[in-house]
Amino acid sequence: MLRIAQVLKSNGTDGELLVSFFEISPEDIDLQEPVFIYFDGLPVPFYFESFKRRGTSRALVHLTGIRSLKDADELAGAALWADYFEESEEEDLSGWTVRSAQGETVGTVSGLEDIPGNSCIWVQRPDGAQVLLPFHEDLLVSLDQATRTLTLTIPEGLLDL
Repeated sequence: MLRIAQVLKSNGTDGELLVSFFEISPEDIDLQEPVFIYFDGLPVPFYFESFKRRGTSRALVHLTGIRSLKDADELAGAALWADYFEESEEEDLSGWTVRSAQGETVGTVSGLEDIPGNSCIWVQRPDGAQVLLPFHEDLLVSLDQATRTLTLTIPEGLLDL
């Protein structure tokens, strides 16, 4: 399966979700096919009940069975997976360790947010929080494929929650 999106947050009180798509465009989504969210290591299928595009890489969606703010809040940060896309041969940074230039472990890369002119990476922190960091060659200190580690100069304040 291919990780296609991440739930950013709930929207409203009726279970609507704001979703950000990774390397695919929202128009490439087959609304008749399920997406999967992993619970306890197992993929659980969900179908789209509604889908409203918001910009080039986001959408407001309702998924089957998600009917309340509480349900939607529990999915914040969850990845959406699909089994009808072919994975690319390009190097995927998901799972790589991210360190600051000072040597502090920041977390693990969980996805890419390709904002035009400003590529960013989603990083899962050890405390479970997600943080979006700029991923630009000027900020890249080193990239070690052997240890799957990225070392970045992280602008002050980006890690403050």
